[in-house]
Amino acid sequence: MPEIRDWLTEGLPHIWLPYTQMATAATPLAVVATQGTRIRLADGRELIDGISSWWTACHGYNHPHIRAAVERQFATLPHVMFAGLVHEPALRLAQRLAALLPGDLERVFFTESGSVAVEVALKMAIQYWRNQGRPEKKRIVYFRHAYHGDTFATMALCDPEEGMHALFAGTMPDQLMAELPTDESMRRAFDLLLETHADRLAAVIIEPLVQGAGGMQMHDAQTLAFVAEACARHKVLLIADEIMTGFGRTGHMFACEEANVVPDIICLSKALTGGTLPLAATVARRHVFEAFLSNDPSAALMHGPTYMANALACAAANASLDLFESEPRLAQVAAIEAQLQAELTPCTELAGVADVRVKGAIGAVELSGRIDLDRLRRRFAELGVWVRPFGKVVYLMPPFIITAEDLATLTAAVRRVLTERARQL
Repeated sequence: MPEIRDWLTEGLPHIWLPYTQMATAATPLAVVATQGTRIRLADGRELIDGISSWWTACHGYNHPHIRAAVERQFATLPHVMFAGLVHEPALRLAQRLAALLPGDLERVFFTESGSVAVEVALKMAIQYWRNQGRPEKKRIVYFRHAYHGDTFATMALCDPEEGMHALFAGTMPDQLMAELPTDESMRRAFDLLLETHADRLAAVIIEPLVQGAGGMQMHDAQTLAFVAEACARHKVLLIADEIMTGFGRTGHMFACEEANVVPDIICLSKALTGGTLPLAATVARRHVFEAFLSNDPSAALMHGPTYMANALACAAANASLDLFESEPRLAQVAAIEAQLQAELTPCTELAGVADVRVKGAIGAVELSGRIDLDRLRRRFAELGVWVRPFGKVVYLMPPFIITAEDLATLTAAVRRVLTERARQL
């Protein structure tokens, strides 16, 4: 296949892959097409996608409704700067998000990636206090096992043991890490932390119910509700990072809804466009937005990505929201949750398995002992599934449209690979 050789063999020497030691990296798999829950490779194989392309493709690949919406938008207005100009796809999307989100989360600031959405949320929180004459309130509390992005400000909010603090020590803002208050003693400790530092704190940031890249750690709605209540009591803003959990992944449209929590600021991305185009949003409550209204130009939010509110991406996001309205996505998530629980729980009997956790359309198997991630990843591909373990976790986050049969193939592959591993420990 000379056309494959042209772009693959000749192109590989010029790319730099993410999270990869390029000196020892295995050759990445070459993809030529996607459809539904399948990834088709250049060598003719098909893989069942078990992780929705980093948790984005909630409707599967190439959904005709999203494709048609993007094609129509491309024919009229692919992009225009979103400063002094606005367009229908962005305004309709902002209106729909405000209607979907809990409470008065109603002011939408569009960006292109989750990391930047969090950066904007931090700016909002810090400047919220500055605009009210409290410039000293500028530190952020985050939680152990947190992950909020790869930019410098967001790296400072990632678990120092699991994130990238060690690589960039001394170059990032100094923030405060807390333990998730999952029991009474931890609640007292968290409350004391906020009480002690409240005069200097701008916000607490949390991944509601599931901490994603920090190891698929899960906590209950009561924990989230306590964090929200403590923030309100100590006059500290609450930022919900729903970049991974938003749009149905945990069983509610937004994870905060399970705890009846309305954060002051919420960050959205990943599944926002159904996994088609880059788009993110930082959405603020009314009182946060109003703190920026002034005759003083310096009180405005000073941020503006070049491609913010990209019309193609907004059209895709609107089409994705259409599918949540017209197709039974949350019911599908409930079915996935039940099947993951039934079919991954047997892994608890295997040597080298520390825990099995399931929440919505997320299934995680935490490993113990020596872990050869490269071998695990190769073995999954050999079995015809795309599963990419990281850290100590083998996890599944399939598209919501996955059939019970395909999901059973994924869970069977997890059990088989971990059984093989158990025999070698």
